[in-house]
Amino acid sequence: MYYDLKERFWWYGEKQVFGPDIIQDAEQQLRIVQENLRVAQSRQRSYADVRSRDLSFKVDDHMYLKVSPMRGIRRFNMKGKLAPRYIGPFKILKKKGEVTYRLELPPSLSGVHDVFHVSQLKKCLRVPEEQAPLEGLEVQKDLTYTEHLLKILDTSERNTRNKKIKMCRVQWSHHTEAEATWEREDELKAAYPALFANKPI
Repeated sequence: MYYDLKERFWWYGEKQVFGPDIIQDAEQQLRIVQENLRVAQSRQRSYADVRSRDLSFKVDDHMYLKVSPMRGIRRFNMKGKLAPRYIGPFKILKKKGEVTYRLELPPSLSGVHDVFHVSQLKKCLRVPEEQAPLEGLEVQKDLTYTEHLLKILDTSERNTRNKKIKMCRVQWSHHTEAEATWEREDELKAAYPALFANKPI
């Protein structure tokens, strides 16, 4: 064992700490890891390309457009938060590329760029005239819209390791009570101080 160690390590006072065989082993392991990462990334790209090619639409098809809810300056992007919703339908005017389409947008969406990736679209299978396009949503250029707090439905406390956090179950402006979300009370107070003005602390 002594000789095995001496072959691999330089002792105290020597100029080098690791022998060339250990460095070569480390470099080989690094190359293997890098190659595995390249293979995984290439596989993910191919899966994404296949999914995109499968979504192909025609001119004059009517599409729903996906928009994401925002609360103040923050997206609802955590588990259990409000999911993106679809507005429309809007007619396809032109296919711009392999996976992009130009839509006929109403004047109320004049600030939104009219070319969209297929991942933002969902085909309308019903008669377009039966649909309500915007339902009062003010859609921004980045395809987000702001949700406003309608009312607090319930309150609760969440126990963490160090403290208790007050929570509120909230109904939002474009959603039903069944779609209510749990939010931190301190964050709601900061965003909607008037709502808590007459409530005891």
